[in-house]
Amino acid sequence: MTELACGIVGLPNVGKSTLFNALTKKMIPAENYPFCTIDPNVGIVIVPDPRLEKIAIISKSKKIIYATVSFVDIAGLVKGASKGEGLGNQFLANIRETNAIVQVVRCFEEEKVIHVAGTIDPLLDIEVINLELSLADLQMAENIYRKMEKQAKGKKEMEEEVHFFQKLMKHLNDNLPVRQLKTSDEEKKILKKYPFLTNKSVLYVGNVSEKDLPNMRNGFTERVQEFASKEGSKMITLCAKLEEEIAQLEGPDATEFLQSVGLQEPGLNRLIRAAYDLLGLITFITAGEMETRAWTIPKGTTAQEAAGVIHSDIEKGFIRAEVVSYNDFIACNGRVHAKELGKARSEGKEYIVQDGDVILFYHN
Repeated sequence: MTELACGIVGLPNVGKSTLFNALTKKMIPAENYPFCTIDPNVGIVIVPDPRLEKIAIISKSKKIIYATVSFVDIAGLVKGASKGEGLGNQFLANIRETNAIVQVVRCFEEEKVIHVAGTIDPLLDIEVINLELSLADLQMAENIYRKMEKQAKGKKEMEEEVHFFQKLMKHLNDNLPVRQLKTSDEEKKILKKYPFLTNKSVLYVGNVSEKDLPNMRNGFTERVQEFASKEGSKMITLCAKLEEEIAQLEGPDATEFLQSVGLQEPGLNRLIRAAYDLLGLITFITAGEMETRAWTIPKGTTAQEAAGVIHSDIEKGFIRAEVVSYNDFIACNGRVHAKELGKARSEGKEYIVQDGDVILFYHN
């Protein structure tokens, strides 16, 4: 995929397609049986960002352009996927093309909704998926290692890579994800060359029932939260069924409905922001009478590189960036007053752009 994307994964019937429907308002089938989603559906959604509305009012902008994030709804996985069970090979290939994983976990009891394993146990569900991904990674690591061993004979420069793969295979054999492997800077460089599934960042989404509103916590979610924390991953909870209903409503109706169930905002807003963060993305903003616009960049991007996101000519002819932080822009009621109060900074090409920076680029 050319654009950074999160793959939505989970066992069959955990609420993946329902969640995807709500995210994209693309009404794909979400019937109560496994493998309803066969081809991965891709949806590009707007990243909710109230900062843009505030900046647009101050800048008297005619329109607002939000950042976006892509989600891929991937076919439900079953035990044995790494050996091709169910839609295993396709599932793994589809995940490989995404940049991060949103794993939906069933945290509700409902007799009418069949569970593929016949019992509700979110940690067992996570274990099934993580084991299949680890087995697929182990298979890939072993294949690479076999070729590498032959190529490395008599080549001292390849020794480090061979040793690293031995360490990696031992780690995967212990059913541990690659992202938990302690690596040196050199090993990180080696790892970057290979698309290991368990090296992708994961966000766990506990799908609860409407009975758990508004706090969306229960015994299942607490166990998932504990597991995610130990792994160094994040977790959010939401009710996919409710989110799908909210997604059908507009403006005041949606707000009224949310308030009636004791919620401040849709759970999807939290999911989208968490997914954006999971992909390692931040937003910088440009503002003027024509438009207020959010631009997406990876964390750690320099001012000159950020200029190139707008146009390659701005990057080539970069002179400087005039930067006002979001908080200063609002407090000073715009760029002009921010400059008067010394809150507008002149930054060079190496400046690392921060989330929410409102930037004016000067270029040749």
